[in-house]
Amino acid sequence: MFKVKVTAVGNSMGILLPREALAKLRVAKGDTLYLVENQDGFSLTPFQEDFEDQMRAAEKVLKQYRNALHELAK
Repeated sequence: MFKVKVTAVGNSMGILLPREALAKLRVAKGDTLYLVENQDGFSLTPFQEDFEDQMRAAEKVLKQYRNALHELAK
């Protein structure tokens, strides 16, 4: 567990992550992290590369079977 402190960054608030945490997350300056709410509180996680591919595949299926899904939703 890492202890971080909330600090002012311009007109916003932010936290500084220790190098060890950045190394474990495998992120560097400019990378995007996601703050995800879960039953235990929040998790900070890097973007999963395959998420976009999964969403594209899901959108394709939703578009292809739109009428069938609409009927099933009734």
